[in-house]
Amino acid sequence: MQIIRELGALRAAVREFRDAGKRIALVPTMGALHAGHLALVEEGLRRADAVVTSIFVNPKQFAPHEDLELYPRRERADAQLLEKAGCAILWAPPVEEMYPDGFATTVSVSGVSEVLDGAARPGHFDGVATVVLKLFNQVAPDVAMFGEKDWQQLAVVRRMAADLDLELDIVGVPTVRDDQGLALSSRNAYLTEEELLRARALPRALGEAAAAIGRGEAVAGALAAAVVRLTEAGFDPIDYVSLRDAETLVPAETIGERPARLLAAARMGGARLIDNLPVTISPSNDK
Repeated sequence: MQIIRELGALRAAVREFRDAGKRIALVPTMGALHAGHLALVEEGLRRADAVVTSIFVNPKQFAPHEDLELYPRRERADAQLLEKAGCAILWAPPVEEMYPDGFATTVSVSGVSEVLDGAARPGHFDGVATVVLKLFNQVAPDVAMFGEKDWQQLAVVRRMAADLDLELDIVGVPTVRDDQGLALSSRNAYLTEEELLRARALPRALGEAAAAIGRGEAVAGALAAAVVRLTEAGFDPIDYVSLRDAETLVPAETIGERPARLLAAARMGGARLIDNLPVTISPSNDK
């Protein structure tokens, strides 16, 4: 596996793959890799001949009060994991390579980026869209892999790719969870053992709410019950628990023909956790 930090060298390496007729997959990450990231690499290898994984802790998607400086960084261990997984290139640019002096462009995706995490973290998705578009331009992949745990991020990237006529496939990879259902996240490292146990109430509360809505129970009541369960588990604050159209993220008051997604974000101790589940009509209620 090549570890590349300079854009010219990256483009030269990618050109070699292209000249050999190879299909390229991109896996964008901020490092501190876990099994969820490796699932993206695995899926990339199923869909392409070579995987480029980026590790870049993007300062433009962190607000001044957020955890940019504390965000876990362990490139050496990450590189070992990626090499074992079959990654061809680790693209690990320094900040000045990604955002050189004079950098003045921001990419903004209206609508889908303005709700939920976009409302809780103003400017976050502008930073995401900007760095992802740069990565697409740098690597020129045929396909890019994103985890469904960050469902809103996936929706933003899909909207951007469609609006800007980008010639690549955006693939969502199902969330990888621990044996108790908690979605794997680099930020889980912030949790104490006790907080980790209590955090598992998040997927359970969402699962119960999704099942209730699928049975035809009132959406408002199911969401309120999920908030109560999260509060009892010690989550504080709870930014949102919301049922949304899976593509546009507009609020969904009922389950209809369009796919729906139940999304939540809440803080447990030092970690802000997000999760989501699809919501479908139970067969017994599909009349």
